[in-house]
This record gives sequence, structure tokens and C-alpha cells, in this order.
Amino acid sequence: MSFPLLLRPQLASYTCRSCLIRLSRASKRNLSVTFDSKKPKTSLPTTPARTRFAPSPTGYLHLGSLRTALFNYLLAKRTGGQFLLRIEDTDQKRTIPDAELRLFRDLRWAGLQWDEGPEVGGPYGPYKQSERSALYKEHAQHLLDSGNAYRCFCSTERLHKLAESRHRMGLATDYDRACASIPQEESDDRAYKHESHVVRLRMPDESPQYNDLIYGTFKPLKQRRGEQSFEDPILLKSDGLPTYHLANVVDDHLMAITHVIRGSEWMPSTPKHIAMYNAFGWTPPQFAHVGLLVDEQGNKLSKRNFDTDISAFGEMEIFPETLTNFAALLGWSHHEKSDVMDLDTLVKNFSMKFTRGNTTVTFGKLHFLQRKHAAIRANAGGEGLQEMVQNVAKLLQDPEGPYQEWRQLVRSPLPERYIEKIIQSDAENYTNANEFVYRNSFMFTPLRHPASFTDAEDVPTRAKSLVDLSEWTKENLMQKVREIIDTRPGGKKASKDVYHYLRKALTDREEGMRIYDVMLILGRKECLRRLGVEVEED
Repeated sequence: MSFPLLLRPQLASYTCRSCLIRLSRASKRNLSVTFDSKKPKTSLPTTPARTRFAPSPTGYLHLGSLRTALFNYLLAKRTGGQFLLRIEDTDQKRTIPDAELRLFRDLRWAGLQWDEGPEVGGPYGPYKQSERSALYKEHAQHLLDSGNAYRCFCSTERLHKLAESRHRMGLATDYDRACASIPQEESDDRAYKHESHVVRLRMPDESPQYNDLIYGTFKPLKQRRGEQSFEDPILLKSDGLPTYHLANVVDDHLMAITHVIRGSEWMPSTPKHIAMYNAFGWTPPQFAHVGLLVDEQGNKLSKRNFDTDISAFGEMEIFPETLTNFAALLGWSHHEKSDVMDLDTLVKNFSMKFTRGNTTVTFGKLHFLQRKHAAIRANAGGEGLQEMVQNVAKLLQDPEGPYQEWRQLVRSPLPERYIEKIIQSDAENYTNANEFVYRNSFMFTPLRHPASFTDAEDVPTRAKSLVDLSEWTKENLMQKVREIIDTRPGGKKASKDVYHYLRKALTDREEGMRIYDVMLILGRKECLRRLGVEVEED
């Protein structure tokens, strides 16, 4: 049993904009789009999956497109298959000169190295559509010869007037097949004489339904009897270049793609693609359409709310493992106890458990994951930790920055080892270098005013007994502080007073990194100075 999509809000938080447009059109035509009420199976394929990411260099890689690439990558790697990169660059007028190279750089930064594609090669190349024009023309001709396509010689002006007229009558603004009845010989002759035309797919009377791995059976709009309107998509444009519809189908078939994960805005177009597969006599890949990314008001992401290109996340010092972790959780669920996963862990735990409907994006989760991955980096050491150290060092050494006095504490022109200790002690609060240094500024700037402490006047005096320590170690510090606490009456309050004073005197903060870590990193002389004890220079 199936239900109209508009009557099933419990299955999706939002409906994609393209579907809303189609559903609005359907309501005017008394038609319906339905999905199965049962959730489809989410098991992984039993054979290696060949997936692809096929961006257009008309823009840069954004969060939504990174997520699409990531899901396809994870499915391929989880099943022992291949992940392909294909550049859909047939729209030369809108191509951005550096977009392709930026795309390669951003994908590799995120860890999504492709198995086949540009700069890598493979058995199904070339992997740029601009270099495959002959293939598209050949396959368009095949559809013309079989009667599954026809040439349309209608001018832009006629098509515009047709659309306006149908719109005024409340009808769908599809084509009326005025050119579909042109005899083959006449069509060939006009094309031979270079009369401007496009090639359209002749859609079947009833558009084919298909099984979506997320939504189940997708039943497209049905043609109302007597209405001369046909959704015959253009396959070849008047300049001879293919549209997305033709190039996408031909390339996916010739490159042996088995699974396509893409945004839900393509759901209404998929029946056209299925019809083309049928016309060629090919078996289509399996499709999974994931919901769009929206803000908290349900609006499509914009530059003001997360829809920035991926390089901007790198400039904000977001780790690549943080961003892939964050992107994976947008519309995908798992059975692990923790959401914190690097790319290898995501591959290991990947399944086809996607949520129906759109996904709301907020910054909170990103910052949470950043702190968790910072702690992992600090614990593991190596390049990840050193990248964090260098970012902080660069900030400190900025001649126009606010932290010009750090050398008084570090006493070395090379602060990296000092910074490393601080990061390892407070990594769970690291988001980026600027925020981290601001949070721990007491470690980089001498305190000007000793802390006042009026709750228990004896504590500052007792704390000065730390000067008696012969060795400034964590064990000795803990023992001495315990002695200070034990010599004061008050039980728990005595302990609280001492720790409160030490934190306030040493950091001028009410909270922050562990106090014993602060004392060890600052060292004996600086700690005693902040406690009001003058010691001789070393």
C-alpha cells in the first residue's frame, strides 16, 4: 500500500524543493507521486560496488557535494569496490577556470582519493565529458535510429510562447511534440543542412517507476488522457553538446557504475534516466537519493549558513577528519556508541541506513567533533599534533598579533615544545589556534595583577610554602597541596578554597585546564611569582 507524499509527513521532516514543485504541478493536474510505505532494505550489496562522484566545474566543492562524494566513497570502500571521479564539464560558458584543480585539491584534503578519474586514469576514460563528445553523439544517433528519440527544430521563441500559454491555462509547461511527427527523411535533410535543432528523448506514454534504496518504489506522474504535454528531455543541445541526462546515463553505463547516491533533487528526473536505459536495452544502476541540507528554518543552505566551499573550512582550521565525520552524520545513522569516527572507521561502519527527508545543519556538532578529533590528534602525536602546534606558533609569532610577550614565559625563540605541552593538556577544548590561545592566554602572557582572595585569608600564605619543594614534579605538587589542605579546618571547603585560590592566582580564570598541568608547564619560577613569592633568577 502506498500513500501520496504530501500525506506522509511522519516519514520525512522536509520535502525537497524539486519534489514540491512537481507535487504542486501534480495537484493542478490531479496526478500523484507515491512511495512505498514500507522502508526499503538497507543491507549492503553482496558484490563490490562501483560508485562515482560527477561534479561540474561551474562552482567549488561545498558541504552538500562533499557529503555526496563521501557517501559514494564509503559505499565503494566498504564493499571492496571502486570510487570514480568524473568531471561533467560540458557547460563551458559557466565553467570557473580554477574550479577543477580546486576540486582535486579539496577531495584529496578530505581523504577522498579516487580509484579512477582525472590525474589517475583507468580503463574507462577519458573521465572528462568534454573529451567524450563523440560517444554522446553516437549514442544519440542510436536512439534516433531506433525511434526512441527525435530532432526538435522549434525555435527558442516558440518554446517560450508555448510555455507561457500553457502556464496561463494552468497546465504543465512541457513540450507538445510538434516535431515528433516530422518524417525521418525530412529530419535528416534539415539536420544535414545544419538547421538548428536539439535531440529529444521520446518518453513512453507512462514513465517508468523505479526502486529507490532509501524511499522505496517511486511512482512518477501519470499522463492525463487527452492532455498534449510530454516530458521529452533534451539529450543533445543545439551546439551538439550533451545535456546532463544523456551524458550521465551513457557514462554511468560505459563506466560500469553499479550504485548512484545523489541528492533528492534528482528524484523526479530519474524516471527519464530509467526510460533512457530501457531505450538502450541497458540495466540501470541502483539509485539512492539523500535529502537536501537545510538550515534550522528548513531553508536551503546559503553562504550565511554553512554553504561555503570546502577550502573555507580548511582556512578555519577544521580538520579534514572532523569535516568528513560531520558530513557523514548528515542523513546517515549507525549503531556505534560514539559519533566520533575517522575515515577508516566510517568505512568500517558504513551501511545504507539513510534517513528520509532533508537534514538540518547546525554548527554545534561540528565544534563538538573538532574537539574530539583534536584530543585524538594530541594523544596520537605525529603530523596531526604538529599541525596544531604550528598553527598556534604562527599566531604567537605574528608581529602584529596580541601575544607579543610570550617569550617572557617560554624563554626560547622556538615555542613549539612549550605549545605542544599545552595542547596535549587541553586538547579536548581545541577548536582552532586563535580560540585555543585566547582560552589559554594566561600561558602566553604574564599576569599583571595578582589574584585577590578574601574568602580565606590564610590560603595565600599557606600556598607560598610551595617554594619549599626541591623538585617541581606532579607527585610532589599534589602531596604539598594536600598538606596545605590538611592543615586547614573545614573539610571539603578547605579543599575548595585552596584549589580555587591556586587557579585564580595562576590563571586568573574560574575554570580551565587541569591546575597541575598549568603548574608543570609554567614552571616553578613563574608559578611562585604569580603566588607572590619572589625567587632568584636561575
